[in-house]
Amino acid sequence: MKSLKYILAAVLLLGAATVNAQEDSWTKYGPTNTQTNAGFIVRAGYTFGGTAPMPVPAEIRSINEFSPKGGFNIGLDCYKMLSKRWGISAGWHFFYEGFHTSADVKGYKMELVQEGNVMAGYFTGCDVTNTDAWGMNIPVLATFRISPRWNVSLGPYFTTYFKTSFDGEVYEGKNGQGYLRVDDPTGQKVIIDRTNPATYDFKDNMRRWNAGLELQFDWKAMKHMNVFAQLDWGLANTFEPDFKAVAFKMYPIYATVGLAYRY
Repeated sequence: MKSLKYILAAVLLLGAATVNAQEDSWTKYGPTNTQTNAGFIVRAGYTFGGTAPMPVPAEIRSINEFSPKGGFNIGLDCYKMLSKRWGISAGWHFFYEGFHTSADVKGYKMELVQEGNVMAGYFTGCDVTNTDAWGMNIPVLATFRISPRWNVSLGPYFTTYFKTSFDGEVYEGKNGQGYLRVDDPTGQKVIIDRTNPATYDFKDNMRRWNAGLELQFDWKAMKHMNVFAQLDWGLANTFEPDFKAVAFKMYPIYATVGLAYRY
């Protein structure tokens, strides 16, 4: 019986120690000094991704190259924990995003310029695109503490752009064909090859704002230092509503990984 008492006492002591350790972890990796306090987080990260149609249209037959140019995201989040696990935050994130892509297309509706002549129609061949965007995101997120060291946040964001570009050139594809059918799919055939490519520049047709959803994960590496990853998925077409030179909608989809300091 004495042995049983000692075993029960040891189990109770171990359980109490485990509970205390867990509570200490919740406090140690809490927002600031207490679990329901408020504060702010300074973030800096590397951004990659692209502006792409979703889903990929049938006109795009193959993607030859998809090369994010890289970018950055620097921001400040203000947060308030409403309970041990739930909180809210709002932030200001300044960013640069860009990508380069090359794809073989067929019957791709476009507006092109060749030797000073503007042509609209349906292009078959290789399309090379570059895009850049400078701007600011304003996310408003709900936060859930999965554990003392893991947070997940989700919510809407609003984007305003300071400067954008969307341009490129077209010529023959891997199969050696490069041409534009003027006005309609059976119109006049204009040959376009690498020796005399056609170009486009749609920067004046891009929206000055967007909105979307942000998903963010934070891992608390130390008491005040986080490692984070976030995904920003734009829900509005990157082009103005009345822009018809590209037949389908394109959306900015970018991810960021980086470090954050928690105050």
